[in-house]
Amino acid sequence: MKVFGIAAGPDNEFSVLLADPDDKYILPIAIGPFEAQAIAIPLSGDEPPRPLTHDLLKSVCDAMGGMVQHIVITGIKEGVYYAEVHIQHDGKVTVVDSRPSDAIALAVRCLCPIYMVPRLVEFTIEYKDIIAQE
Repeated sequence: MKVFGIAAGPDNEFSVLLADPDDKYILPIAIGPFEAQAIAIPLSGDEPPRPLTHDLLKSVCDAMGGMVQHIVITGIKEGVYYAEVHIQHDGKVTVVDSRPSDAIALAVRCLCPIYMVPRLVEFTIEYKDIIAQE
């Protein structure tokens, strides 16, 4: 998966749009405005004057010799998505529970893969259907 974009809706609502490699299917995940900004900043190439939280987390990981291998969107329960961050350090992989927005914000900074468990495909939208709605 990759970040296809950030969608803004009425009343300060945002969604991060994850797409498959062919841009055929989109997984929209509702996020807040601060989370949207945390994802959008590195995608735009902008650098804040001081490190933001996800920049700090990446720096700590780097300083300790760790590397974010990948993130996984693991499930949804009662409309809330769940994710994991897989961090490699000292020959081991540690899996850390995360909000999807935080995991994605970290992934775009670390340039690591974003995965989704197959069962979430039922929550995706075909890209052609999004275009048809516009």
